[in-house]
Amino acid sequence: MILRLIYDEILAQASYLVGCAATGEALLIDPNRNIHQYIELATDKGLRITTITETHIHADFVSGARELAQATGAQLYLSDMGSADWEYGYAGETGAILLRDGVTFRVGNIQIEALHTPGHTPEHLSFLLTDTATTDEPMGIFTGDFLFVGDVGRPDLLEKAAGVSGTADSGARQLYRSLQRFRELPDYLQIWPGHGAGSACGRALGAVPQTTLGYEKRINWAFDVTDEQRFVEAVLAGQPEPPTYFAEMKRINRVGPALVGSAILPPTEVSIEQLVADLQSGTLVIDARPSRQYMEEHIPGTIHVPFGPIFLNWAGWLLPYDQPFSLIVDAEAAQEALTQLRLIGLDRVVHIWTPDVLAAWKQARHPLGKTPQITVEEARQMLVQKQVTWLDIRSSDEYAAGHVPGSQHIHLGTLQQRLREVSPDKPVVVQCQGGNRSPIGASLLDAHHYPQVMDLVGGFNLWRKAGYPVVKGA
Repeated sequence: MILRLIYDEILAQASYLVGCAATGEALLIDPNRNIHQYIELATDKGLRITTITETHIHADFVSGARELAQATGAQLYLSDMGSADWEYGYAGETGAILLRDGVTFRVGNIQIEALHTPGHTPEHLSFLLTDTATTDEPMGIFTGDFLFVGDVGRPDLLEKAAGVSGTADSGARQLYRSLQRFRELPDYLQIWPGHGAGSACGRALGAVPQTTLGYEKRINWAFDVTDEQRFVEAVLAGQPEPPTYFAEMKRINRVGPALVGSAILPPTEVSIEQLVADLQSGTLVIDARPSRQYMEEHIPGTIHVPFGPIFLNWAGWLLPYDQPFSLIVDAEAAQEALTQLRLIGLDRVVHIWTPDVLAAWKQARHPLGKTPQITVEEARQMLVQKQVTWLDIRSSDEYAAGHVPGSQHIHLGTLQQRLREVSPDKPVVVQCQGGNRSPIGASLLDAHHYPQVMDLVGGFNLWRKAGYPVVKGA
């Protein structure tokens, strides 16, 4: 048997290739939209992808199952364990085989058994793997977003992200019962989860790629809680805000992702006149240059989302799914930026400019914007004299753990929708934890013509380090 983990660092997401060396057949579990990596890996291992499945309807990325099946001719297997609201809408047109609890299928000598493990989502399946060429005992389980290293999948996403009221409590109870089912399984089973540290599909996922069920029974907090009500309270407490794009991912993956092929790069030699037209028409223009460059000078009306580790997350929070948008990004990063955006279904990039556009913008005598930076010492003086609106754009948990007295809290992901709550009558200091997110928040205010916006250097970390007052609580 051949088993390979394919891990996407940006999504903190795991796909798995399971191959039968004897027959050359391969199964792909939980593929994302970057399907060529799976085809290349299978070819490299002398395998052909004949079977594709996924553990559930994903919320944090666009599934590549449909597109990979179309590209390879592989057979799709999809869950049939959800309610009518959470069935795969495209299953019939693709000839997918629907899986119920306990159903098995084979890929060469490898047997896969579907186990219904609801809680994170109602239709969620885990897949028990047995290499029948060696033994009739199972080797391990692909647990998707049910059981992670050190944590379990959050059961509140349908309610918080997809707006299905009342599902958080029932999901938590289902999750508890799924864990009880796993208590009866052998400790030696390997656990292959669908996500790692950094994913918003759980609260505190471990960073190692796999574990064993026996180890999780010993160290995972969820197995320590033996009372259902206490488990419900514990698993729902302190879950981070789900990105707004999760609801869109659920919809896309339920009805069926579009088959769009490779990410095609739009022309990068686009005129200044087109940039002006985009801004005047309300087309969002994202400046993905490094934050320091953006704050030193930028084209007024653009929104800053720096290309790098935080790009995809904040693009998902802030970019529109129902409208086209454009990018300013380094030429060498443009293709990768486009590929990343496709992972979460942001396919409507219409124009791309390189940073050279700023020189042409200046040459055309258009004005440039600048975002001043302010130190904690300067900002504190303004705050004491009540000369500033202090805007904290961190998460609710971060804010509750400690914040600047008198600060106004609006999560960065919701700032566009709540701009009216921020008064334009005073200068605004935008603050995050360490300084990575505040330039994004400042750009949103700048783009909406706030007269004076400043970025706090070093964020809350430097404020606390300086020994200035801190308040705890919401």
